[in-house]
Amino acid sequence: MNLDEFLHKLHYETDKVTPPDWVVNWDDAPLPYKLYQGLPVVELSADIPFHLEQKERNSKPNLKEISHFLWYTFGLTQFSDSMPFAGHTEAWTTCRRFVPSGGALYPNELYLYLKIEDLPEGIYHYDAAHHRLVCLREGNFDSYLKRALGNRCDISSSFGTVFISTFFWKNFFKYHNFSYRLQGLDSGFVTGQLLEVGKRLGFESGVYYHFLDRAIQHLLGITDIEESVYAVIPLSVYREMNWFQSHDAEKSSTAEKLCSELEPLKPKHYVRSKEIREYPMLIKMNEACMMDAISSHLQMKEEKKEESGSSCIRLPRVHPLSYDFSSACRRRYSPGMDFVLKPINQETLSALLFETISTSSYRNDLDHAFQKPPYRVSINCCTYNIEGLPNGAYTYHGSTHALKPIQSGDFRSALQDGLLSDFVNMAQIPLSFNIIGDNAHYKSSYGYRGHRIQHMEAGILSYHLLLAASALNMGGHPILGFDVHLYDEFYKLNEKGKTSLLQIPIGHFRPHPRLQGSLHN
Repeated sequence: MNLDEFLHKLHYETDKVTPPDWVVNWDDAPLPYKLYQGLPVVELSADIPFHLEQKERNSKPNLKEISHFLWYTFGLTQFSDSMPFAGHTEAWTTCRRFVPSGGALYPNELYLYLKIEDLPEGIYHYDAAHHRLVCLREGNFDSYLKRALGNRCDISSSFGTVFISTFFWKNFFKYHNFSYRLQGLDSGFVTGQLLEVGKRLGFESGVYYHFLDRAIQHLLGITDIEESVYAVIPLSVYREMNWFQSHDAEKSSTAEKLCSELEPLKPKHYVRSKEIREYPMLIKMNEACMMDAISSHLQMKEEKKEESGSSCIRLPRVHPLSYDFSSACRRRYSPGMDFVLKPINQETLSALLFETISTSSYRNDLDHAFQKPPYRVSINCCTYNIEGLPNGAYTYHGSTHALKPIQSGDFRSALQDGLLSDFVNMAQIPLSFNIIGDNAHYKSSYGYRGHRIQHMEAGILSYHLLLAASALNMGGHPILGFDVHLYDEFYKLNEKGKTSLLQIPIGHFRPHPRLQGSLHN
């Protein structure tokens, strides 16, 4: 299967990317976190604040604040023991984190380059299982990292850099090749949480999607047949730091030259699985995404702004939500079959959409600055029983905070028919959102790397939608298993060169019976 055929089937014919005889071996499942062996560790503070308050700062964080940052971003936060119910005879236990993840498998890992006073400078892995840092390399790597980013970032003005990677086997063991889509979305969810936590701690950040892959992975000591870095995110306390200068990009080093400057690392880590099956298409896709040199011409053409028109329904004016971020993280829940239909008014819908779109802009190397509307990924929705709003399908215009009607009616049955399995009961759901993006997945601008960038941006936008829903005491359930052709026709996307990337029903819910405890100290 060639790469274009693979991406087409991955999006439109998902049943053809996984063998019909694929059986998940749960007894040989990998751990949901990477465990290094035989390396020095730095214990992080277990004294995690119950509420993460907004901070203003002009000095570097200390190790205790880095501990808070990592725990809220990707730490183990909840222990959940689900009770047996119809069709299931046994309880099952999971350790959850604040971010959503397909099947709660958490395929991502976090690595850090830190330069703070109470820690030796160097490269670290965040050991989520023990809430500690594992030291991979000591030393100052400003020059190396700056060149690996194409000389576009003033790394010397940062106090640290986070590398978000994907460990392929952690969800391939369950989802086979379909895991490729999940890995991009999961990376976006983690990126969204990291940016939001950093914002509350007073950190400035910028997301780099383009970098010399092999040079970065050589620095971290990971192998690209097992794991790959999807985003590099420098952190600073200086808002005016030079983030995306590009005049020296053409002078940047090659990945091969940079790798020759550092001795290779050969750390040992524990996966738990005794048999790791091969995933040749994931390796092939990953190789096609690799960059060995960075061009200065990486900026995408701006999206055309759609006119709202007289038919648009202006949503009520609302203020930004005032809520406790930590509590919203703890409340986040994917209801599945536990949605309960309750009326929602226009003000609530308006607050949900306004909060999502107003918080989703972030500094990145696609825009060379903060993202500005119209966004590359956007929102369509289907509504039912919203007070003062006709039932129907709509396009949301974030720049004017208005809904443009696509067609009117109660489409809950049609949406249910479009699901590939009964993930949710659409009859109990008042709001069903679709994350929409370019149907060519940015290939003309970024090649095959564009697909994972697009899904990461879809994950970031979805993260803010889910966080806003949680702040409003509602739940959302991200779904990838739907008939994309049917949904694209339903929302009339083909004529616009757009496609459905993710479906997120949102509404009130009755929690499933389970024992759940916080891992907060």
